[in-house]
Amino acid sequence: MSMPDKKFPLIWTAFLLGFIVIFAIVETLALMTGGTTLSRYTYEVTKAWPPLIFLLGFVSGGLCVHFWWRWNPDDRNDNRG
Repeated sequence: MSMPDKKFPLIWTAFLLGFIVIFAIVETLALMTGGTTLSRYTYEVTKAWPPLIFLLGFVSGGLCVHFWWRWNPDDRNDNRG
């Protein structure tokens, strides 16, 4: 299935907005009903398995390097990305 490149930014934007909306709904429901919020869940999981804090840090750091390291996607000679 081939899709024009111009639609991908719209698809990624819709995906990210959908993620934010779903997060807001779940967090609101947790706050309204006394359920487990993301903060509480993170606390409980890292209390049970402390290395998770560092693994999450590695993942977020890796994503930052992946997205914002010195790479110019408009430069055809820059093959680092």
